[in-house]
Amino acid sequence: MATQIGRVLIFLGCASIILGAVFLLIGRLPWLGKLPGDFQVSRQNFSFYFPLATCLLISLVLTLIFNLFKFFK
Repeated sequence: MATQIGRVLIFLGCASIILGAVFLLIGRLPWLGKLPGDFQVSRQNFSFYFPLATCLLISLVLTLIFNLFKFFK
C-alpha cells in the first residue's frame, strides 16, 4: 500500500514538472493559437475566438505521446 502511494506521488511530481515546462515553452511558440483554422470573429461590442486547429494539433500530439507510453509499457 505504501509503495503504491509513493509511486503515485512520484508520478504526480513528474507530471507537474512536465506541465510546468510546457507552460514555459508555450510562450515561445508564437504560431500556436494563430494557425489556419483558428476562428476569430470581432464585431463592434463582441469578440469570439475559438482555436479549433490548435486544439486538434494539441490533441494529436498528446494522443501520439500517450500511445507511445502505452506501446513501451
